[in-house]
Amino acid sequence: MFYVVERSIVVLKPKQPFLDWINNSLATSSETLLDLQSIRIDCNSYLIPEVNEIESGVAFVDDIYESLFQMELASWSEEQELWPQELTLKMFWEWFDVEISPTLIDISGDESDSTQDDKTNEEHETIH
Repeated sequence: MFYVVERSIVVLKPKQPFLDWINNSLATSSETLLDLQSIRIDCNSYLIPEVNEIESGVAFVDDIYESLFQMELASWSEEQELWPQELTLKMFWEWFDVEISPTLIDISGDESDSTQDDKTNEEHETIH
């Protein structure tokens, strides 16, 4: 059984300026320098309210860009003094590729994660 979850997903994929910040601010030697491919493989995904169109997801990201930016920076260093001084919307879009996935489907089939709401909807194969 699977469930369509009433949420959407935003995936942030770092671009070169983010990599430059990591390497310039956090690398301790030339041996610890990272490359773009390695940081784009293991990137963060965020659940957002359900959107029906990509444009709606982009508008939502624009509204919360500063929080997303801070979470991305904090995932590498919680020392805010190492972060850029000003986090602008323009900078956010220069530092990240943003992928929006409007549909989230839970295919885990793990009943231990079921909630009471799930049990009341057992007769349905999908939940919207």
